[in-house]
Amino acid sequence: MLQLPNSPRMRTLASRSDAYEYCRQITAKYSKTFYLGTLLMPEEKRRAIWAIYVWCRRTDELVDGPQSPLTTPETLDRWEQQLESIFAGQPIDDPDVALVDTLERYPMDIQPFRDMIAGQRMDLYRSRYETFEELNLYCYRVAGTVGLMSSAVLGVADSCSKTPWDRQLDDDDPVEEAIALGIANQLTNILRDVGEDARRGRIYLPLEELALFNYTEQDLFDGVVDDRWCELMRFQIQRARKFYTQAERGIRALSTDSRWPVWSALMLYQGILDVIERNQYDVFNQRAFVPKPQKLLTLPVAWLRAQAL
Repeated sequence: MLQLPNSPRMRTLASRSDAYEYCRQITAKYSKTFYLGTLLMPEEKRRAIWAIYVWCRRTDELVDGPQSPLTTPETLDRWEQQLESIFAGQPIDDPDVALVDTLERYPMDIQPFRDMIAGQRMDLYRSRYETFEELNLYCYRVAGTVGLMSSAVLGVADSCSKTPWDRQLDDDDPVEEAIALGIANQLTNILRDVGEDARRGRIYLPLEELALFNYTEQDLFDGVVDDRWCELMRFQIQRARKFYTQAERGIRALSTDSRWPVWSALMLYQGILDVIERNQYDVFNQRAFVPKPQKLLTLPVAWLRAQAL
């Protein structure tokens, strides 16, 4: 999917509508749960979120995609230069056209995008994290930043429309809650993908926490599911849910038309943790995913929460 040129190609780029359609197709193909949430947004907002998603995916592909063995620090340097070109209004690739248009409609700070690239740099030279503090920085860079990028599109509720008792609670822009949702999603990804990451020689669970439960790296590589592993996973899931709880507190501060899709996306992704539990924490042989009927049943509950909470 990703081609990273050394210099801008001399050709006619896609139209804005074609670029957005490409972003829609990629989002629908690679993130079905997330895509379902975006369909609940107004058209302009959903297209903007698709453009952001595709840039993030292309960034991630540099270190996790088929061509990742060829990725070097210089590759990421060139990718950051291309980012700067996008923020200057000069797209290089077809998907850039959609992101340039999104930035014109929803001005954003470039720093979260740079921070995400810094997260990919970590993946170039790290395959272990000793403490949760180290992992938390990684999670912020590769996922918490997505919350910051998306916040500009989702928007914050007009304080003039709030009642006096709500206004005092919701005056602050929910930045920390947006970051918390990104981190919660990344922690969920890590727990769901433990087996897949292990096959690539990567361990994202903090090593000191493995030791706390007397579970070794070799146990993980061997896919051992026993009482030690189950206790370790319960501990990890509890932490992820705390981040989801923090994120929930910020949803009511969002624009009215953003609350339902964000509640839906949060509940659907959090549901992966429930599936891991139902699978008896065996993430080595069973990939946890939320079945489509359950996804559809989640939507009306999310709508009610968007109205009442």
